[in-house]
Amino acid sequence: MAAGAALSACAVGPDYHRPPVTTPPAFKETKGWTPAAPADGVDRGDWWTLFGDDQLNALEARVLVSNQNLKAAEAAYRQARALVAEDRASLFPAVDLTGSATRSQRGGTSTAIGPGGAVTTVRSPAASSYQASLGASWEPDIWGKIRRTVESAKGSAQASEADLANARLSAQSELAADYVQLRLADANKRLLTATVDGYAKSLQITQNQYKVGVAAKSDVLQARTQLVSTQAQLVDLDNQRAAAEHAIAVLIGEAPADFTLAPATDWTPKPPPTPESLPSTLLQRRPDVAAAERRAMAANAQIGVATAGFFPDITLSGSYGFGSSALKSLFNSSNAAWSYGGNLAQTVFDAGATLERVHGARAGYDQAVATYRQTVLSAFQQVEDGLAAARVLQDEAVYRQEASSSADQAEQILLNQYRAGQVAYTSVVVAQATALSARESLLQIQGQRITNSISLIAALGGGWDGKLK
Repeated sequence: MAAGAALSACAVGPDYHRPPVTTPPAFKETKGWTPAAPADGVDRGDWWTLFGDDQLNALEARVLVSNQNLKAAEAAYRQARALVAEDRASLFPAVDLTGSATRSQRGGTSTAIGPGGAVTTVRSPAASSYQASLGASWEPDIWGKIRRTVESAKGSAQASEADLANARLSAQSELAADYVQLRLADANKRLLTATVDGYAKSLQITQNQYKVGVAAKSDVLQARTQLVSTQAQLVDLDNQRAAAEHAIAVLIGEAPADFTLAPATDWTPKPPPTPESLPSTLLQRRPDVAAAERRAMAANAQIGVATAGFFPDITLSGSYGFGSSALKSLFNSSNAAWSYGGNLAQTVFDAGATLERVHGARAGYDQAVATYRQTVLSAFQQVEDGLAAARVLQDEAVYRQEASSSADQAEQILLNQYRAGQVAYTSVVVAQATALSARESLLQIQGQRITNSISLIAALGGGWDGKLK
């Protein structure tokens, strides 16, 4: 076995090196970026605290504890680690202890001539047998097949660990996005409720003017149509809010019927500012990039496992034990028995099956490398998209704010003019519809900025703060 251990220093198949990836020298949408390699062990931090919402912070703490998808991913990781330990155990000898005790009697009879020439027939006597032995067998990993198998299992386990991190990040970002949608529904409901109150007052004014012959019947109908249409929008918001609330419940591991979030009365969309320069370590933390790279590592090791099929399998074994027909004398030295030896098995002809297994393993590695490179490129694209959207949405929000302010002023002016009998009610209707649309557009763009911030954080593998620079 010592000789076998010395031979085990070699391992067939290629050693793994991280596949090179062609990446741009910098992100064009912002400054301060450089290409990065996977480093998902870097702390991602509690990135959701960037939004400054205590309710969101509490929900994010619950999702890490109760989300069932995370529990499944964590169990898959534990299973992968167990497989590594199982494969590693094959590097060591297997020792078995066996023991047996039997008593038997063979069929048949025998004859015997007794005193006086009497012939008697007797059955064969019963016999006892006792055995105890200790055996060991070992397959020296001369060609490195077992070590390559362990290496592949390690790569798969590390990929599973990265999958768990990715599941956490996905659940956290999904929860944040659903929470934003729920709070946007609350904000939109406050906006429409105030609008409905204003439209109801306008309808009352128009009805009063119609009664005294100042306004036409069509003005009343227009005012009522505008009011009930907005009330319908208000009702539809309840459905949107319920869907977001149900999604949050599932993410934190609760039944939708058992979970309720009270409406927020003062929630205002506040997207966190995106720094002009972000450290390259942020992109390195993406767990999906790490998972793809480690699957390439596992696939590379499988080439060595397949290549080992060209070489003979060698097994060393030995045993030492005792056997006796009497239990009390079982362990007497005279009853000892031992054996040792080796076995060698070499495939002589398999019609090219071993060679094709090697070809298949190499193809699997090429596939894993291509997937890894595509994952990296997709990561760069997602970050570029998020940075571009952050810049565009910030500029758009300025214009939406100005448009909403102007529309509010125009609405008030035309409403005053209508009360003074200077303009037709159709002008008021148009102004009110324009003002409402501008307010909704402003709220929508503010929500899009927050949602895009969440997507950008997920694309970066986590948030940003001073500690990460």
